Amino acid sequence: MLLSLLPRWKSRQLIAASSFILLVACAEKPTAADALPLAPAQPAPVVNVPGATPDASATEIQPLQTFAQWQAGFRQQALQAGISPNTFDRAFLGVTPDMDVIKADRSQPEFTRPVWEYLEGALSPLRVRNGKKLMEQNAELLTRIEQRYGVDRQVLVSVWGMESNFGQFQGSKSVIRSLATLAYEGRRPQFAQDQLIAALQILQNGDIQPEAMRGSWAGAMGQTQFIPTTYNTHAVDFDGDGRRDIWNSTPDALASTAHYLQSSGWKRGQPWGFEVQVPAGFDFWLADGSLRKPVSEWLQLGVKLPAGTQLPANSNQLSAALLLPAGARGPAFLVLDNFRAILKYNNSSSYALAVSLLGDRFSGWGFIAGSWPKEDLPLSRSERMELQHLLNASGHDAGNADGIIGANTRKAIRNAQQGLGWPADGYPTHKLLESLRQQ
Repeated sequence: MLLSLLPRWKSRQLIAASSFILLVACAEKPTAADALPLAPAQPAPVVNVPGATPDASATEIQPLQTFAQWQAGFRQQALQAGISPNTFDRAFLGVTPDMDVIKADRSQPEFTRPVWEYLEGALSPLRVRNGKKLMEQNAELLTRIEQRYGVDRQVLVSVWGMESNFGQFQGSKSVIRSLATLAYEGRRPQFAQDQLIAALQILQNGDIQPEAMRGSWAGAMGQTQFIPTTYNTHAVDFDGDGRRDIWNSTPDALASTAHYLQSSGWKRGQPWGFEVQVPAGFDFWLADGSLRKPVSEWLQLGVKLPAGTQLPANSNQLSAALLLPAGARGPAFLVLDNFRAILKYNNSSSYALAVSLLGDRFSGWGFIAGSWPKEDLPLSRSERMELQHLLNASGHDAGNADGIIGANTRKAIRNAQQGLGWPADGYPTHKLLESLRQQ
């Protein structure tokens, strides 16, 4: 398919996608994008990064023009935004569209990994050992960052490990070339142009040279994978060398991450959440990320802690939501404000759960007591689309049949489950799909 694009490059019009893809906050390695969508977070094809928010440009159609024509027009925009001609011309020297980036941008995975497989990889013994070792090696640095930003060291090292394997896999693509490709040919051209302007500002400030500005295909950069706009608002020079170098300076990368989490509402010394068990006959309509109650109220509803565990100190009145990563038949968690802060870093509850549990593993806990329903393999993308069609046909408004299990689809699933007398957890299963097929 990609080869066939080349002869028609100048005459082809991009067909707007039915759903948008947010820039992936990870280098070229499996991370949150591989995980099963967990209610109530975004589904697997939609992964967020620090500072990235959806907008109307997700469905814009790219105008007919050559890359050279686009570059000439964009150069004028960049100069109007304060980018010097020298900065722009140096950054774009030899830049051409990257076909690998186009392929990645259009990718619509048919299958997703079950959440338990994702967590197994994210919480590997090797990653835990390496994280603990790095916490010891960087103890003095982490103490200073905690004192400055109030963000606990466990979560910082956990994000570091999840995003780049502690700086080892930051991405090898030119950020300028990737973002230029996405701005010219991608599904969200305006978003990519905004990031490209921000990347040029970084170069103009002298924090990094163009040839050293490397990252993922989507333009995420550095040891903790910031997109350029987030870099400009939250990156800090913590080592005092006059540059905000999240690529080569561990102090700058970790302190920048702490600054972002602090701005996202991180509460020092508070837990991210904890595993719980729900009673028989529980109203699973309450398991919705938008519904938050004090921990004490959840306990009054019959939610309890697994045997042998204790409620974190001073958490009774903290606001919590009930998270069911694999529906009513899997483990359950009460998640607090710090979990929400991690979601602002990457809006995938699978990612936030992995970061949280990995941080706990560094301290010797974070093991899940509940059992995963491993026979309930996730629906493929085409099966999710079929499920949405069938829900709509049954009178349950699931919205567009795009394969994305968002709020409307979850509500439709709950209604269908309730009509069948099943726990209304909003979790899509093959059993529900088969039941709807037979109606």
